[in-house]
Amino acid sequence: MAKIVYRKPTLHDIPQMQALVLPEVQNGKILYRSDEEIATNIRSYTVATLEDGGGEKIVGFAALHIHNATLAEIRSLVVDSGMRGRGVGSRLVEEAYREAKMLGVEQLFTLTYEQRFFEKAGFSEIPKEALPEQKIWADCVKCKHFPICDEVALIYNLS
Repeated sequence: MAKIVYRKPTLHDIPQMQALVLPEVQNGKILYRSDEEIATNIRSYTVATLEDGGGEKIVGFAALHIHNATLAEIRSLVVDSGMRGRGVGSRLVEEAYREAKMLGVEQLFTLTYEQRFFEKAGFSEIPKEALPEQKIWADCVKCKHFPICDEVALIYNLS
């Protein structure tokens, strides 16, 4: 019987992660990250793997990116199109909550096109101007939609 396991990825998982996220990168919903960037930040990711006895397949992942001592971001959340609606994304967000609390983070934010998904997870919309300025210059300038951003900024209070 197949089961979904949530774990920290290894460097050997990067090709599967890149293959999974490629359609979302191509349609402009998720920023492209090079193999080197993923490798450098591998500890920030959590992967969801479908295990069926014959091996495992990565069916989702998300990253928890720390911005400062009180604020972190959930980014690069993706779930295989055939696995959506099964709680994989919600569980990845829960894993980010757990890790953020363990680290002492007080707030999580995200920039997303999936506003309803994150609102169901307890996030509330905020003005993009409330986000750290370094976010705009470090990540947003890489986006194919920059400077016309139509993503929604949302925040979640952990405390």
